[in-house]
Amino acid sequence: MKNLSALFAFLGGAAVGATLGILFAPEKGIDTRQRIVRILREKGIKLNRKEMDELVDQIATEISGGSEE
Repeated sequence: MKNLSALFAFLGGAAVGATLGILFAPEKGIDTRQRIVRILREKGIKLNRKEMDELVDQIATEISGGSEE
């Protein structure tokens, strides 16, 4: 059970790290957003522009440790 928890923690950390890497990559914002949309579509997740903007804002808020609520 402990090994399973460690595995989930590792996978969660890897996902967060990959997201942060994409968001802070030295690319134009539009290029980064298009890249994220492409990756999500490959996984079967479709977002419109408003949903994408909300997702980016939510991630940025989580990264900064703040809350918009």
